[in-house]
Formats: sequence, C-alpha cells, structure tokens
Amino acid sequence: MGSFGNFAISFSVISVLSGCMTLYGFGLGTGGPAVMLWGWAGVGLFVLCVGLALAEVTSAYPTSGALYYMADRLGGRRWGWYTGWLNLLGLLGAIAGIDYGAALFTGAFLNLQFGFTPTAGSTMLIFMGILLLHAVLNLFGVRLVSVLNSVSVWWHLAGVAVIVGVLAIVPDHHQSPSFVFTHFVNDTGWSNPLYVAAIGLLLAQYTFCGYDASAHLSEETSNASVSAAKGIVRSIWVSWIAGFVLLAGLTFAIQNYSGTQNSDTGVPPAQIFIDALGNGGATALLLVVIVAQLFCGNAEVAAASRMVFAFSRDNALPGSKLWRKVSGRTQTPVNAVWLSVAFACLLAVPSLYSATAYGAVTAINVIGITPAYAIPIYLRLRAGSRFQPGPWNLGRWSRPIGWVAVVWVALVTVLFCLPQKSPVNIDSMNYAVIALAAVLVLASIWWYVARRTYSTPAAYGSDREQAEIAEGIV
Repeated sequence: MGSFGNFAISFSVISVLSGCMTLYGFGLGTGGPAVMLWGWAGVGLFVLCVGLALAEVTSAYPTSGALYYMADRLGGRRWGWYTGWLNLLGLLGAIAGIDYGAALFTGAFLNLQFGFTPTAGSTMLIFMGILLLHAVLNLFGVRLVSVLNSVSVWWHLAGVAVIVGVLAIVPDHHQSPSFVFTHFVNDTGWSNPLYVAAIGLLLAQYTFCGYDASAHLSEETSNASVSAAKGIVRSIWVSWIAGFVLLAGLTFAIQNYSGTQNSDTGVPPAQIFIDALGNGGATALLLVVIVAQLFCGNAEVAAASRMVFAFSRDNALPGSKLWRKVSGRTQTPVNAVWLSVAFACLLAVPSLYSATAYGAVTAINVIGITPAYAIPIYLRLRAGSRFQPGPWNLGRWSRPIGWVAVVWVALVTVLFCLPQKSPVNIDSMNYAVIALAAVLVLASIWWYVARRTYSTPAAYGSDREQAEIAEGIV
C-alpha cells in the first residue's frame, strides 16, 4: 500500500456512513439531536488527541501487531499480552457491529423494494451472508483490499455530499436550527439528563473507532513509519468533518420524530429518506449507505485478521499454529480471516433475543479497542526521554496531548460499561461488560498456559528495538 491506501483503510473502518447511520436511532432516544451534534463535535476533538498520540507511537513501531507490539516494547511482555487481547476484542466487536448494521440497512432496503419484513432471524441470516462476502474478498490479498479502500474513500465523501445535498434541497419542510442543536430527548428510562447525555456519546465514540487499522497494515505499507502515522490522523479529522455534516443533514430533514424512531423498516435514517424523498429516492440513498457499510466491514476484516495473524505469530492465541498460516499465493492469513468473521458472528447472536443487544455489540467495540489505544500512549508517557520518537512525532506537544488522550479513554471505558436502559433486566442489560470480563479472564488463564511459548516481537524487531531492550526501556 501507498500513503493514500493506508489512510483509506482507517477512513473506511471509521465510516461515518456506517457508525452514524446504524446508531442514529440509538441517538434519537439517548439525548436526541442536541447530544448527537454537540457530542460528535466534542468526542471528535478528544479522539483526535488519542489519534495524534497513537500516531506518534506508531511511527516508532510500525508493525502488524500494532498496539500490543508497542505496549510490549515500552512496557514488557504482560503489558503487550493484555493490550493484544483487548485490541482483539475491540476489532472483532467492530466487525460484528459494522456488518450487523449493514444487515439492518439491507433489511430496510428489501422492505422498501420488495415488501420484505425484517425479523431478528432474517437479519441474522443477512448478517452471516455479509460476513461470508467479506471473508472471501479478503482471501484475494491486500492489493484488492487496498483498491477497494481507495474506492471507499471517494464513495464515502461523495455519498455524504449526495445524501446531505438531496435532503437539503428536496424536502419542503426542514427542522429549525434550534431543534437540531438544542432539542433534548430522553427515552432511556433514566431520569438524570447528564447520565443520558453521557450514554448518548456512544454514537460518536463507536464511529470514531478503528483508525488503528493504519498501524495493523504497516507491514504492507511503504514508508510505514510516516504513512501509517499520517493515515491515523487524516482518517480522524476527515471523518470528523464529514460526520458532522451528515448528522446535521439527517436531523434537519426529520419530518416526524416519533415516526422516525418507530419506523416499520427498523432503521430510522431510512424513514427520514422515505418521508423526505418518497420510496424511490429513499431506495437510492439506502443503496449508497449499504455499499459504504460493505466497504467498511471489508476493511475491518482486513485489520482484524492481521491482528489475529500477528498475535498468533507470537503464540498468544489458542491454536496459534493454525491462525498464523499465510497463503503462499496471496500472502493473506487465510485462517485468521475465517476466525475473525466466525467470532464476530458469535458476538452478534444475542441480537436474536434482545432488541437492545446491538447497542451492547457496539459498546464491546468501544470498551475493547479504546483502552488498547491508551495503553501504549500511557507507556510512552511513562518512558519519558527513554522513548525514541520515529520520524513523525508531536515534539513538545507530546505529553499534554498524550495525557488528555489517556484521561479521555479511561472515562469512556467506564461510561460504556454502564447500563443504557432502565429498568435493567435480562433484555436491556449491557452485556458488553460481560464480554470484557470474559476476555480478561481468558487472557489471564491463557497467560499461565502459554507464557513460556509466548515469544515477544523482539525476534523479528529492528536493531534499534534490540538496542532499546539492552538499554532497559523494556
């Protein structure tokens, strides 16, 4: 990959046409327009700090292992071990969240076009079909992935422009700026508006995940110490702007708030399209969104499978010998691709039984991958002057930006483990915390099984990294 291809994969994984669209209905009830718009602006700023700090560490350690490799080099084997497991949970949760969201939108499209009535079971079947598609596409090698991601960038930017432009011009009625930027809605069952607003930040924080994909594809990127770092930062600020425009365009075009929330399609943005444009226009815009979501899911499978491969290369996973095998023809980690989509499928199974499970799946992504971002940043701060920056670095801004990033990640990790609906019961519980606990327990047990065979990445590291070990940095 070149520099643009590396940026493209993170931009495709962030995918405002996936995250913003699939959690738009969640946002309508957890704070409403005010939280969605101002939350997006605020969360984007903090995420940019996280991205800047992570890009600096990526420039020093550009490898497929990415976050866990950085943590290993800066903090030692156990730091790397737990970072890897958290990163893996987040990446697999992202595949589940992205592709299940694409299945929901596909169901809405079929409803409009053929009168198909989406059910939990039919949505799960569509989801499994999308996972299969992404697995097959990833088996063709990184060049196809790179081409698809490059197309994805322009599809996303053009798609946002078309959707917002059409929604601005065609409807006779638009909501007022006061409604879009100040209207607050609470359908959660909780009485504290601050708690509701905080929970509502999940829409933005979930969307702003996955930019570590640039780091995971480092070993397949030219001049990765610069290209991967720039790819992380560019993907965030471009998505920040595009996402705000998209959310504003959707919210101004709402014709009936309660009707949008309770759409027969099961997808509130689809109802906005229908009310504003009619069935024909809505069908066309849904296709734009679905294709973007398919691009997004494909990029996420690429990133997750490289993480599985790299972690298995160091004997960190059960059955590592199987997952680290690489195709001699395409140089693709085939078994890692299949493991990634299979586990993502399992994470979405509770959606068959719980209407709120999708919110939990997205929370799994956030509470898994976001702490994994902060650990190497924290360890870089702890290392101080012992850290040797790569060619892309923040200079004197490194420490203040790094500490802002660490504090923000600690806050959102706790926040998205909390229940999203009241009363809390078996249907409304946030099972993301259960997934997090299960992974940490498994990681702890497996550490004692595999710690003697777990080989830190130093075996294939550079001379400089070997010198750092000798100097006592790790």
